[in-house]
Amino acid sequence: MKYFFHILLIAQCAMGESDSSKFFYSQVMDIPDLSFLNRVYSGLDILEQMDFKPLRGKNIGILCNQTSVNHNGKHILDLLKPFEDIDVSVLFSPEYGLWGSDDKRIILNSGHEIDPVHGARIIDLFERYKVPPKWAISKLDYIIVDIQDTGVRYSTFMTSITKLMETASDHKVPVMILDRPNPIRANTFDGPIPRPEYQSFEAYHLVPIRHGLTIGEYAILVNENGWVRELKRVDLHIIPMANYKRNMSFGDTKLPWINPTPFLKDVESTLMYAGMDLFRGTNINVGFGTDKPYLRFGSPWLSNRYLKEQLDNLNMPGVSFKLLKYKPMGHEGKKKVPQYDQSFCSGIEIQITDPATCNPIIVGTSILLLIERIHPREFQWIGNGYVDKLYGSNFFRIFAAQKKPPSHLPSLWMHDILKFSTFRNTYLIYGNA
Repeated sequence: MKYFFHILLIAQCAMGESDSSKFFYSQVMDIPDLSFLNRVYSGLDILEQMDFKPLRGKNIGILCNQTSVNHNGKHILDLLKPFEDIDVSVLFSPEYGLWGSDDKRIILNSGHEIDPVHGARIIDLFERYKVPPKWAISKLDYIIVDIQDTGVRYSTFMTSITKLMETASDHKVPVMILDRPNPIRANTFDGPIPRPEYQSFEAYHLVPIRHGLTIGEYAILVNENGWVRELKRVDLHIIPMANYKRNMSFGDTKLPWINPTPFLKDVESTLMYAGMDLFRGTNINVGFGTDKPYLRFGSPWLSNRYLKEQLDNLNMPGVSFKLLKYKPMGHEGKKKVPQYDQSFCSGIEIQITDPATCNPIIVGTSILLLIERIHPREFQWIGNGYVDKLYGSNFFRIFAAQKKPPSHLPSLWMHDILKFSTFRNTYLIYGNA
């Protein structure tokens, strides 16, 4: 199969899916036409079949994590190990670290974290450095980004990539994004766009909660619009996927699923993350400390039976609700203690009956609005208005205070979606169907 790929590459088969000439600062690389093969190949798969030729003889840095694997599950760092003419000198780790959490492979040397595969220095871009230090980038020839994003604006991965692009621009270091699927489909986008005064690490860009972009498309949008600080642009190269379609579920791609964060354990939890992560701005447990984060919620004081009746009456498509009691159990060594740790919670489990029609943002906001009305004394917004940063404004809390029906809320962000629908089309590289 690898030899066959080489023949295709020599033949320079046209990709025919995107027109990179429409971008001023970003380039979508040509790849072979593999439409006769019944699977999706990630940007890493394509670069591997090129024998990593664009990186040969170069000193590179890589932003990656545990999701950076090829279609056989082999990690990019292991794939690069045999190439003596590729010097991996620095690794940039996003939120949750290079290997997700609690990984034993990282070693310490003089107080610095070192990758044992390449002996590369590891730079933490979430807790230690928000912007990469200049010394880590100034001598690089190329920066590679290979990471599975969530398809949801709350994820900090794209924020870290933007910060990386900022420093790369200062030193004229090109950045290559190895594209990967949007795990909750790239043909659907929904939710409010942040107001500038509410931008944060979890609402860094002016996109809806569910943005409907691949990480490559997202990077192009950021780069072309100068959304990096001070309108900086970087020499951005995208290696696109082969055979990817916007309407594909992650299962359709036949790529291996690797949890992008410790709390996103499957595609279903990632889908519900788009709406249920708003619960982190409240005193409701959202399944943390259980085996189903984002798919269940509760508290010791929740009237779950009455709440379920109210939710059933909303007839929200694609979901059903099941009563349960559960006890969140924090784990030793974990930094985040779940709400109501080791206390029994009256709860509800969300069961996705049809991912295509389920709207996780409507589900999540509807649940919170109902709880706020059923339990006006017990329910609390916490974290000094943290939900505003997630939602992108204080409109949600104002709407809750006004006691309006949950079904009226989506109309408040519909104008945002209509504008974004036209805006995003310019930056799509897999068609707009």
